[in-house]
Amino acid sequence: MPDGRRLRIALIAPVAQPVRRGAGDSIEQLVGALCDGLVRRGHDVTLYATGDSETTARLRAERPFGYEKDERLWDWRFAESINAAAAFAHAHEHDVIHAHDLHFALPFARLTGVPFVETQHVDSSPEVREAQRRTPTAHLTAASEHHRSALGAGLDVTVIPHGIEVDAFPFSPVVGEYLLFLGRLLPDKGPLDAIRIARAAGMPIILAGPEVEGEAHGLEPHLDGDRVQWVGPVDHATRDQLLAGAAALLFPITYPEPFGLVMIEAMACGTPVLGTARGAVPEVVEHGVTGFVAEDWEQLVAHVPAALALDRRLIRERVQARFDLKRMVDAYEALYRRLVA
Repeated sequence: MPDGRRLRIALIAPVAQPVRRGAGDSIEQLVGALCDGLVRRGHDVTLYATGDSETTARLRAERPFGYEKDERLWDWRFAESINAAAAFAHAHEHDVIHAHDLHFALPFARLTGVPFVETQHVDSSPEVREAQRRTPTAHLTAASEHHRSALGAGLDVTVIPHGIEVDAFPFSPVVGEYLLFLGRLLPDKGPLDAIRIARAAGMPIILAGPEVEGEAHGLEPHLDGDRVQWVGPVDHATRDQLLAGAAALLFPITYPEPFGLVMIEAMACGTPVLGTARGAVPEVVEHGVTGFVAEDWEQLVAHVPAALALDRRLIRERVQARFDLKRMVDAYEALYRRLVA
């Protein structure tokens, strides 16, 4: 291996859903892509995930399938803890352990001297951050500078933006006839503001994504099945078709998103993004190049015509240069080598 010796890497995924192409949420997709990328480079990779996961790495599973579909589930936190513990039970087989499981692996990291990487996919609490500071083997990664700053001082953090297989997404040079909202129908994701933007711009909108706890959060009166459609949860093939066929993706969040993977997925299709200046949005969207950023949904309305006029080929080129999977794998591989050394 030209860049150094072969590494033995453990990756811990959440166990609510499988790590499998076309399944799971953004965390599972990222873990699966990272696994496969590291295996292609010749590393010895072990994935701790559900038994129905599909990976080119070695798979170790404490659960046959995700607990989201387990009617007998007693406590989802216990399920996550058991999965994390399995990786540390085999710590002597790994040069580095990398967790993506929302802090459940952290308490076990003090039981071994093996370098421990924890990727911050969500905001954490002061209690978690204090435990990270007191864990000498722990190194954190954040997907954006915003998220690193939000974690506060005294932590060892490397910023590694998320990456995707850009070539796996369909490119469309044609400007679509509808605006798109893609994500869970939570108020702070901004689905209602997305509808407001579409109406003010005089364009139809498609909303795609699941309800949360059976609640569409007040959207029903606005859904007319014509100019404002909600198509519910979609599989990955349908997601890609919707992204490529949209005139623009609307991302009017009202809370500080640590990254926002759907933005780069849209860009990979050549589709511009209109997002509010919260969290990592100003880092991900290049204003006037891959989309537009504004303070609120009212200001985003004014940018709709300009977004539709952007060069869709350039948008795809920019996401290829900034957020391709190879760049993410490069960064993690370099981090592992530095920690192991």
